[in-house]
Amino acid sequence: MRGGGLSTLLFLLPMLFVFGIFSWSPIVQSLVMSLQKTNLLTPATFVGLDNFANVLADPLLGRAVVNTLYFAGLALVFGFPLPILLAVLMSEVKRGKGLYSALAYLPVVIPPVVAVLLWRFFFDASPNGVFNSILGWVGIPPQSWLQSAETAMPSLVLEATWAAAGGSIIIYLAALLSVPPELYDAAEVDGATVWHKIWHVTLPQLRGVLFIMLILQVIGTAQVFLEPYLFTGGGPNNSTITVLLLIYKYAFQNSLGGNYGEATALSVMLAVVLGILSFLYFTVTNRWSQS
Repeated sequence: MRGGGLSTLLFLLPMLFVFGIFSWSPIVQSLVMSLQKTNLLTPATFVGLDNFANVLADPLLGRAVVNTLYFAGLALVFGFPLPILLAVLMSEVKRGKGLYSALAYLPVVIPPVVAVLLWRFFFDASPNGVFNSILGWVGIPPQSWLQSAETAMPSLVLEATWAAAGGSIIIYLAALLSVPPELYDAAEVDGATVWHKIWHVTLPQLRGVLFIMLILQVIGTAQVFLEPYLFTGGGPNNSTITVLLLIYKYAFQNSLGGNYGEATALSVMLAVVLGILSFLYFTVTNRWSQS
């Protein structure tokens, strides 16, 4: 207070009020609701940890966790290196770089519903579907895509990678501008090939950005909801149900008005897991910044 802290606090009060009403208050309410049985229509009753016990006993939870991990794994295998590769290739282009950047970012600005309608047309299981027609050119029979439990999740990952890659590409392109050109010149003098320059110069210089994007993608894929909800609704045979989609089902598709207690209980459990991942991320980045 003697050092001017009171005036600082007064200036902070509007922000603290906004955060308290719209961010912290819902978090506290969710914690309270996770200990209640309520559908927001009838009076809530306190049930303690019963909601958590019911969620853990639900056989769909294990399936949702496995499907979420499966989606995250596929998204990391295919969706994480692809934007890096495209950004490196686009950085080497001498002309039309702005056009390529705009085309790469275009899927990000397309409304999700429009993207779903577009990709539903691509995933048409009939022989006349776009992807099945392309497969027919090389003699591969038509695939069921979204109607098959084996191909539904990879199909969702394909669309999600297309929809999200543009933002990552722009970030990597901006990061590539910070790589000192003299490092590439020194590598050329030593006889390095393009692959050697990428492996020994570009990727080490982007280490911090790569790790941040990796953590953000892990957290984002752990909260996947849009693709399973709009494409398959969790089917076929619950092969695409995810943790967030299960939360939605608890809240809106069970009993009259839903069971918001179990939905928020599962939300709290997911938040704890993501909080642990975020803590590990901050711990590692702090060590890097201090080393």
